[in-house]
Amino acid sequence: MTEDEFAAYQSLSGETEDHRWAFGTGFTDPLEGIDTSVPDSVDAQALATYCLMLGDDALVYSHRLQQWMTRMPELEEETALANIALDLLGQARMLLARAGRAEGALLTGGNGPDEDELAYFRDEHEFRNVRLVEALDADFAELAGRLLVFSAWRLALFARLAESADPVLAAIAAKGVKELTYHRDYAAQWVIRLGDGTPLSHGKMQAALGTIWPLVDELFEADPVTAALPGVAADPAGLRGEVGAVLDAVFAAATLDRPGGAPMARVAGKSGRDGVHTEAFGYLLAELQSVARAHPGATW
Repeated sequence: MTEDEFAAYQSLSGETEDHRWAFGTGFTDPLEGIDTSVPDSVDAQALATYCLMLGDDALVYSHRLQQWMTRMPELEEETALANIALDLLGQARMLLARAGRAEGALLTGGNGPDEDELAYFRDEHEFRNVRLVEALDADFAELAGRLLVFSAWRLALFARLAESADPVLAAIAAKGVKELTYHRDYAAQWVIRLGDGTPLSHGKMQAALGTIWPLVDELFEADPVTAALPGVAADPAGLRGEVGAVLDAVFAAATLDRPGGAPMARVAGKSGRDGVHTEAFGYLLAELQSVARAHPGATW
């Protein structure tokens, strides 16, 4: 048995000190031992909301990817997708914990909500994720295309956040850069393989991009939370050129055309960052939160 195989066996058998994040299992605080005080120059409420936005993106998209388990065409792809989902779940844990600590800095006693409270006990309108991550993929081509767009955008974002004036957010982003580099490369390989494959796979990949594209513009929209965090957050509009160049390079290699079409409409001027979501999100959230809400406070 190789060292990697033994490590995987230990993880599966439970012979490890690592804790898995599952409701009721008593895991370790993801920010344990880290100074989570908010720098004096940083707006604590805006920081809490910003970390919530990025944490919600990761949490919701991780759940969507987990729904593909047992449905992938090969075991190797199943393992790869599971690892990507776990990476995003880890990012969600740290970002939601940071959001809770930042909010706690504004409260008497300094105790904000923990990651369980934020993940499992908020209502739909309280989530701040972009709508791109909540859509249900119709096929593997949509999965590959959505993952490419999301990971290319998030990698560009985290590369900038690694220099954030908030040291905790900077550390989370620096760790995430390594993970997101793999996510983007994995998705790009599949988009190229499908786009430059058979006429059938090419058509499906082009159609998938057309389905995803109306949700892309939201990734680059300015918002008041980011504007309130100069030096801490990254301007979404400033990412558009870098992300567009990456996507265009992949599309060229895949013999695909960049989709057109208008962005998905806002509702009364609001979108995912404002707590306004698609119909699919309600069903996703009900599934994600079902055990925690049925057995609040349970441990096993």
